[in-house]
Amino acid sequence: MLSRLFAPKVKASAHCDLPCGVYDPAQARIEAESVKAVQEKMAANDDAHFQARATVIKEQRAELAKHHVSVLWSDYFKPPHFEKYPELHQLVNDTLKALSAAKASKDPATGQKALDYIAQIDKIFWETKKA
Repeated sequence: MLSRLFAPKVKASAHCDLPCGVYDPAQARIEAESVKAVQEKMAANDDAHFQARATVIKEQRAELAKHHVSVLWSDYFKPPHFEKYPELHQLVNDTLKALSAAKASKDPATGQKALDYIAQIDKIFWETKKA
């Protein structure tokens, strides 16, 4: 009797743990853009001290981009998204690998590849927001 009295009257569900406004692939994109920009600056400057500082910044920004992509994958995207977009798991994995490659490289092409993957995640993300 008590269990019926205290049982919820309305069952609520949501596809994310917080209001959806807190998730946005733009955070990953901004960090990845920084990675590519640093790579371009590194290509134009041979100073050893500059290279060392730039490497630290590039690696930090790549890690932040990886963090933002991982948060989208683990906290925002839910089973219905993965059912509708079966390529999403592989896309996130490829994006994280591309960001790791950019982290380890001075070549701006690696930064661009990461940005291209993030753009694909962004497209899917905004499609899910329409639903």
